[in-house]
Amino acid sequence: MKDLRSMTLPLLSAALATFVFAAPVAAFADNSVTVGSVTLVNKGRVAIGRIPANQRDKFGETFGSGSGMSIDTKSWVRNADGSYKGSLWLLPDRGYNAVGTTDYRPRLNTIDVQLTPAAPGATPPAGKEQSGVDAKLADTMMLTDNKGADTTGLDPANGVRNPADGMPLLPQAPNGKIALDNEAIVRLPDGTMFISDEYGPYIYRFSADGQMMSATQPPDALLPMRHGAVNFASNNPGPGETAPDPKDPSSGRQNNQGLEGMSMTPDGKFLIAVLQSATRQDGGDSGSTRQNTRALVYDAADLAHLKLVHEYVVPLPVFKDDKGKTIVAAQSEIVALSPQSFLMLARDSGNGYGQKGEKSLYRSIDIVDVSAATDIHGTAFDADKPVAPKGVVDASVKPATVSQFIDINDSADLARFGLHNGAPNDRNNLSEKWEAMSLASVLDPNLPNDYFLFVANDNDFLTQDGFQVGAAYKGDGGADVDTMFQVFQVTIPGLSAK
Repeated sequence: MKDLRSMTLPLLSAALATFVFAAPVAAFADNSVTVGSVTLVNKGRVAIGRIPANQRDKFGETFGSGSGMSIDTKSWVRNADGSYKGSLWLLPDRGYNAVGTTDYRPRLNTIDVQLTPAAPGATPPAGKEQSGVDAKLADTMMLTDNKGADTTGLDPANGVRNPADGMPLLPQAPNGKIALDNEAIVRLPDGTMFISDEYGPYIYRFSADGQMMSATQPPDALLPMRHGAVNFASNNPGPGETAPDPKDPSSGRQNNQGLEGMSMTPDGKFLIAVLQSATRQDGGDSGSTRQNTRALVYDAADLAHLKLVHEYVVPLPVFKDDKGKTIVAAQSEIVALSPQSFLMLARDSGNGYGQKGEKSLYRSIDIVDVSAATDIHGTAFDADKPVAPKGVVDASVKPATVSQFIDINDSADLARFGLHNGAPNDRNNLSEKWEAMSLASVLDPNLPNDYFLFVANDNDFLTQDGFQVGAAYKGDGGADVDTMFQVFQVTIPGLSAK
């Protein structure tokens, strides 16, 4: 659980060798990976559930779905019949934006969940394959800036709000609102929350009622630069706005490749955030060389002033497509297991329900271990020296190690729940973007190391019955892409409450 502070995990060993990923093959539903002396087990999917694509929130706008997720562990209970109930927070991004960004107001959704899991490896009864998760939208809260004014999903273009009131330089849209493209959430025990975004790429802290309290700027190496100045544009201009010049930053995060993954360590002491793919200067200027991204580790002792204490190079999965082209699977979310290890969801793009491509070649939850990696925090790599020019890691730097754990595209496991990867490209074909993860205990004294790993998609607000920012819309491609929850049962030794 991202925000649970009373848990510990032995540090994963550095014995795991770094490797280049190949396109995954079918795997058994129950499989394990050993890293040093710790063996993690994937027992496969145990439940699936949906929220309809045309669901609207209490403000009358299309709901969207999961760029980030955090389970409310205080609410999580096991019922006498073996089912579970609780709630979770689901974070959408900047709204429907197929033809440019809009003045969609960033928000946070509360979802009530009833989980009735199948036994690991079992096939649910006919007709109930996708009813194991009963998820209902319970509430929606708007996110405001530090003065209580609305924020926006609009591309900031060339706009900035100068530092003031303890805030750093902030992305500001042409309408004067702070621009947010939210991607990950950590809900804290006091009700406040950290939210990471792509425009900055920043980490924001919000109050329990959704007002911005602070903002953490990343190292200079991650800030998007154009013409020698910070420029937060993402090349998704809003109505009447022009594309940035140049289209891409000269250095820093690539367009739409910000702090996609973020998680608090189980002891509550460190916040880990990971860039979706490499910075421009580290090979991020090409889809085939963007594999060396960065993990930032912050000391969270002072929640109002995060302190960067470690930084590592993380190699993303690399594979070949059916034409032999090298593809990098960018990461979409993380779950911290310790200050030196985390789960990382990496995937390809452009494939799945709602997309032209039918079959995904890579969707996987991997284990990242930084215990033997070189700490580049405070070095020249934090400034203007590339750590992986043209995708080649500097000889002085040892990257983190990565191991594949859960193949989301496992055909046999999908089939038990009436799902598939590839043709036919219908509603039971997994959608493209899987971007949210969170853990909840199985609460079984006989299985003290077992957890439910919830994984949710970002449906890009794709519906044929949409409504946002005062206007109806029909999503590109003609599909109604539901919000979907996949729940895996996993064993993670040592991740137990004190």
